[in-house]
Amino acid sequence: MRFISPKTDYAFKMIFGSDKSQEILISFLNAIIYEGKNKIQSLTILNPYNPRQVQTLKDSYLDVRAVLNDNSQVIVEMQVASVTAFDKRVVYNLAKTYSTQLGPREGYRNLKPVIAVTITDFEMFEKNPDVVNYFSFLNEKKFVKYTAAEMQLIFVELPKFKKSLEELETLVDKWIYFIKETENLEIIPESLGEVSAIEKALNIANEINLSVEELELLEQRVIMAQDESGKILFAEEKGRTKEAIAMIMLLLKERFEEVIEDEIASQLKNLSLEDLEDLVKAVLKFNNIDDLSYWLADR
Repeated sequence: MRFISPKTDYAFKMIFGSDKSQEILISFLNAIIYEGKNKIQSLTILNPYNPRQVQTLKDSYLDVRAVLNDNSQVIVEMQVASVTAFDKRVVYNLAKTYSTQLGPREGYRNLKPVIAVTITDFEMFEKNPDVVNYFSFLNEKKFVKYTAAEMQLIFVELPKFKKSLEELETLVDKWIYFIKETENLEIIPESLGEVSAIEKALNIANEINLSVEELELLEQRVIMAQDESGKILFAEEKGRTKEAIAMIMLLLKERFEEVIEDEIASQLKNLSLEDLEDLVKAVLKFNNIDDLSYWLADR
């Protein structure tokens, strides 16, 4: 068997947001929102997956939205790459969904809770080791919920989940493992298959069950995600390179009078980021500017 990765937002939408995904989404949301308790009995998917509608692969289409049996709304999004102001975008989508519930002259009493569940393939809260984090309106000193705390943010950070297949215990563990590791599976493991919703999700993720059109759209989305990640990594490296060069020039000017800035800067631009970071440390040991020339000659 070959399985597609649920971490691709298009595949995530296919698995959790199709007309046949109600059981899957109910099980997943009960795990993530209610820690495995069977609180959600039914739901309606608002924007069901349809490959023929995915022409431009817009992000607004590729999230999963549902109304639960208590009329609460849930937004579920898979995000592979960290992008600028992503944390603000999540809050904006949550607030927008909450505020647009009311029609003209409808009373505020008609507002229903909205929950945003965001799964990320990067760490958002580096100082917090928890894989799943919950946020809502609380009194900052007493940690008491606001009387109408009807907006909730839940984040699942996949890189923090370290359990192996043999270590899975809870429904939460199994769903997070499914999202993180499905693309590496060759068969449906017994511990995952014993959960009927996860077995169903794995069958949807099995490449043999996908149409040619779906596989082509999936490949397009994977390429787009890789390109976006590449751009982000390039921008980060470029920023670190610029900072390293600025640091080296500052150190050189403070230590030696005979620094020819333009000439040195042009030489430094040809160095790798790793070499620049090594040079920052080496400059502190130079006795004169000639030591820089010797150091560069060895590169």
